[in-house]
Amino acid sequence: MFCRKTQHLSCALLLLSLLPSATLARPFVLVLSQDDLSDPAAAAAAANLPDDVSDFDEFSDSESKPDWVLDPGSWSPLFEPDPNSKIPSPNDGDEVIYYSGVSKMVEAASRGDFGVIEEAVAEIEAASALGHPHGQSVMGFLYSMGIGRERSDGKAFLQHYFAAQGGNMQSKMALAYTYYRQEMHEKAVKLYAELAEVAVNSFLISKDSPVIEPVRIHTGAEENKEALRKSRGEDDEDFQILEYQAQKGNAGAMYKIGIFYYFGLRGVRRDHAKALRWFSKAVEKGEPRSMELLGEIYARGAGVERNYTKALEWLTLASRQQLYSAYNGMGYLYVKGYGVEKKNYTKAKEYFDKAAENDEPCGFYNLGVMYLKGLGVKRDLKIATKYFALAANAGQPKAFYQLAKMFHTGVGLKKNLHMATALYKLVAERGPWSSLSRWALESYLKGDIGKAFLLYSRMAEIGYEVAQSNAAWILDKYGERSMCMGVSGHCTDAERHQRAHVLWWRASEQGNEHAALLIGDAYYYGRGTERDFDRAAEAYMHAKSQSNAQAMFNLGYMHEHGLGLPLDLHLAKRYYDQALEVDPAAKLPVSLALAGLWIRRNHANSFLVGMIDSLPEVYPKVEAWVENLIMEEGNATILTLFVCLLTVLYLRERQRRHAAVGDMPPHQQPGEQAAPQIN
Repeated sequence: MFCRKTQHLSCALLLLSLLPSATLARPFVLVLSQDDLSDPAAAAAAANLPDDVSDFDEFSDSESKPDWVLDPGSWSPLFEPDPNSKIPSPNDGDEVIYYSGVSKMVEAASRGDFGVIEEAVAEIEAASALGHPHGQSVMGFLYSMGIGRERSDGKAFLQHYFAAQGGNMQSKMALAYTYYRQEMHEKAVKLYAELAEVAVNSFLISKDSPVIEPVRIHTGAEENKEALRKSRGEDDEDFQILEYQAQKGNAGAMYKIGIFYYFGLRGVRRDHAKALRWFSKAVEKGEPRSMELLGEIYARGAGVERNYTKALEWLTLASRQQLYSAYNGMGYLYVKGYGVEKKNYTKAKEYFDKAAENDEPCGFYNLGVMYLKGLGVKRDLKIATKYFALAANAGQPKAFYQLAKMFHTGVGLKKNLHMATALYKLVAERGPWSSLSRWALESYLKGDIGKAFLLYSRMAEIGYEVAQSNAAWILDKYGERSMCMGVSGHCTDAERHQRAHVLWWRASEQGNEHAALLIGDAYYYGRGTERDFDRAAEAYMHAKSQSNAQAMFNLGYMHEHGLGLPLDLHLAKRYYDQALEVDPAAKLPVSLALAGLWIRRNHANSFLVGMIDSLPEVYPKVEAWVENLIMEEGNATILTLFVCLLTVLYLRERQRRHAAVGDMPPHQQPGEQAAPQIN
């Protein structure tokens, strides 16, 4: 399967990297070579294309639309009700049935009530039978997970296919991800291209939007307490301190609070009205970043009536404060002819040049578009590619989108559907359907594990690696509290293990080394699947390729004992050594393993080898004894008192001996007899 970790192309010319966030498994790294540039004949043909090539109209209108418009069938009416949203009327029978069913499903997941789940599935199925695309989409999800219906990938695919035909965006994501996993790039690239375009059109005009990535709620096997602490929204202590500073007149704090509300960062609910209020207060104190955001707000009509003249005024004020990213917004308005007398490509390029001269990623991107389309300059695909590369190297998602289109169409870069699919996917995952992550995290922080698991499962199905990892971790960590639902009731232990296994496996395919390690453990110990040392070794190899020290150690152990890998003590030592090189904290286990390896090599038939081999069987028994007997509250108290008593007795005995030594003659040592006295 294709792994998002890296795509290597020979003879590196340009290095582009996008760090989705620390929460993702690995950074995406793309290396372009001279061979990737399209041949001169194709470049010459592209240079003669008319200026109004719709496929490359990257200066499209950036509109502020709510999730329920950009993502039809979105669950936002349940989680973030919008007074301006269309409320289904009694005449919209299928729509009413759909939202009633989804509402019951979410409620049942929260309470763990399977009876309500059955009612919910029946209503959603009724909407689906009426040809309602959003009902079909949710039925696809239920078949995929095996909730209330027998798990069936075939039925899930059909439901998503018909839902996608009806315009459901999340089903398009699910289908694209299915094709992507199967390396059917011709089908995947078309869907991801459409989804990425929706995502791009929601981005800002002057600067890149803050990266709002799904938060990984765990680090390895433990809860990610630091990330969760920073995601508690208005309840977070840091947010409250910042709000206090803003109320006391700190302009920088006002801007940050406005940003939190505008984008819905760190667990704060999006509220454009509050954002506008804080930005307005900040500009009264001369805060330039707030001026730029006000320009964005008026250009997009986000929470206010769209007004390009005001947008230009605010952006101009921000640029005079040496906020160079504002030049991008000004250039955009001149390209489109909004808020100015007429279109002026020369003026627009001047502003984009100013932004690029100050290393603004959007400046590079905008210049790339001008050279690609020949707007005010001679069309030059090589220069366009160079600027897109610089923008992408700085993490500009629009540049990744543009490079994906170039790989997709073969204009400027040689056609490469494999690469185009991967790049489109990166951009598409920043679309409005990513709101599922925000709702899932909010539910988890409130202790509503069942609702969080349901939402992460929905995201996992449409291809988000972090959601796959989070859902699997919830199953492993919380067990019955995950409110995992099966065909006829709550999931059994075996069903939970199997579902977690599938989720971890999909996460591992996308570069999650911890997931690959857990898949190896599942095959090694037979958790949620049949025991299979060969597949365990394969999974550990996958994790090892991502520099996972634990996987290296496990491979060394398997070589040492000939489990799923050839018995080879030299290779075992090599893997143990590599584990220590990657993670110095592994010194103790590696030292013990190397000591055992030395004994096995030099005393192959001694009782020591048998004792070492018996340790894996003995350790769980000792661990269980410690957990069940010693760590029990009453026993732990008795044991503590017993240890204290022994300590007191030891100290008193030590004091007595020191006192006895002090009473001896100066030159007499303990144990010596005194010399007889001469009368």
